[in-house]
Amino acid sequence: MAIKDSPKRKIFIFTNMFLLITISLVSLLPLLHVFAQSFSSGVAIDAGDVAFLPVEFTLDNFLFVFRDASILRAYGVTIFLTVVGTLFNLLATASLAYPLSRKEFLGRKYILLLVLFTMIFSAPLIPTFLVVQSLGLLDTIWALIFPTAISAFNLFVMRSFFINIPDELIDAARIDGMGEIRILFTVVLPLSKPALATLGIFYAVNHWNSYFQALMFIENPKLYPLQIKLRQMIVEDSFTNDPSGDFYSSMIQTSPEGIKMATIVVATIPILLVYPFLQKHFIKGFMLGSLKD
Repeated sequence: MAIKDSPKRKIFIFTNMFLLITISLVSLLPLLHVFAQSFSSGVAIDAGDVAFLPVEFTLDNFLFVFRDASILRAYGVTIFLTVVGTLFNLLATASLAYPLSRKEFLGRKYILLLVLFTMIFSAPLIPTFLVVQSLGLLDTIWALIFPTAISAFNLFVMRSFFINIPDELIDAARIDGMGEIRILFTVVLPLSKPALATLGIFYAVNHWNSYFQALMFIENPKLYPLQIKLRQMIVEDSFTNDPSGDFYSSMIQTSPEGIKMATIVVATIPILLVYPFLQKHFIKGFMLGSLKD
């Protein structure tokens, strides 16, 4: 038998739906405005005619982006940084989280306290710069990967997930003669796909949006990630380091805002496309990693 909702519950549901729809629209409308400008002509943008739908539809802004060698190079740097950096982050985080999740590792409490200390008190800027400089990483892509190898928060999430793996599986693997490294890669990590997907999203988004570290450690324009290139375009109005022909000069003069919006769209689309496929792992990883027997 169906249960009818009381008037108070109906009001509660309606209020929640109204608030959620309002918040969604507030979050979505600026993104729609960016998309609309990226497909609009420079004349329509300058006249203020573009709101949430393209006006005088054109693909010239995207043609400029994909024909600009400096933007494509920055895009390649960001893709490399995201893929390689995320894999290295997951490997480093799992390598530390596994021993810290085992009761037989006697020094785990002291290491956890040190990790927690770094989570509460982050390293100052100047000592961080000096460490990177002393390691010879300045002006290299590795300066954007190694200093952020392990996130303290992500480490605690992965450790909590590893703790939930039955000890019987680990003991059985040891009885079969496996070493700890082999256990990690053949037993623990295959069972930890939700946690790896969850933390992989965190690390990947962090690398994709990498800005401050690149600004601090990178001087070579050929190593600039996409976010630094966006900053040059939006703040400094520097559109290209590789001018080639009348197309570039005419586009920069007629549609600078459209080019900026098109570059923002190109920088945003990959994350928007990847997240839906990992969403179920994202939620499952957080739920399982937050439980403890």
